[in-house]
Amino acid sequence: MNFRRIDADFAIAGQIQPDELRSVADAGFQAIICARPDDEEMGQPSFRQIAEEARKVGLTAVHIPVSGQLTEGALIRMEQALEDLPRPILGYCRSGARAGSLYGAIMRAAG
Repeated sequence: MNFRRIDADFAIAGQIQPDELRSVADAGFQAIICARPDDEEMGQPSFRQIAEEARKVGLTAVHIPVSGQLTEGALIRMEQALEDLPRPILGYCRSGARAGSLYGAIMRAAG
């Protein structure tokens, strides 16, 4: 699994598979945030599948699906997730871009 660290608390990745979650936990992550809507692409694992496997390896999982532009609702949920989740966090979507955009927007707003 490849990921790109944004800072000490947050990293991004493309789509992760259920069988990669042990590696996510072994890399030191405590939580994951999925920014990808279910059924965006044929063969993509559902968030439910990811969340079930995440729990088995001790990761907290949150779903903040974004399809296109960031919405106020998604930003509010992301801000709350960043307050509540243990760190470090791995955010993912198809390419990592939406997860990174969510995180960047919250960090810019926080100043």
